[in-house]
Amino acid sequence: MIQNEREIRHEQVLQGVRQMMTAARTAPKAKGIDIIEMALVTDAELIQLADKLESMGKESGKESFLRDADNLRHAEAAMIIGTRQQTLGMNCAYCGFPTCSSKPADTPCAINSIDLGIAIGSACATAADLRLDTRVMFSAGLAAQRLGWLGESKSLMAIPVSASSKNMFFDRKTLPAK
Repeated sequence: MIQNEREIRHEQVLQGVRQMMTAARTAPKAKGIDIIEMALVTDAELIQLADKLESMGKESGKESFLRDADNLRHAEAAMIIGTRQQTLGMNCAYCGFPTCSSKPADTPCAINSIDLGIAIGSACATAADLRLDTRVMFSAGLAAQRLGWLGESKSLMAIPVSASSKNMFFDRKTLPAK
């Protein structure tokens, strides 16, 4: 059998994103409590995410959202990752309030955000090990959150993934808002 790399690349990228999700899942979590949620996005849903991000960019005038939407349209897949909000009773005050019980419900738990960052780092390290091109995008994560993806999870981030001869996520030009 002969398999041309160009013909199997997409499946390789999808398998890479699945490995990224495993790395994020197994990353250390505070008190061993797993509040991370993830999804693999491809095809029509990836375009839907790009369209949502583009409309948000036009509404807000944020040119970087338009640039990121263009990146999504050229990516092969994206990993969406976020955290359910759950105070852990550590009373660390990292959120700005002295105790978990004094923290307003709409204020994110800082420890949840730290766990999310560690999981993202593990996912991106795995992508780098696999030589996949990625970029962590808060903008596309916000679009996914506005689409209601990952349910009640907050602080969503998107990690688009590509395997091409030039990393499309760097040396990017900002697109003007229309």
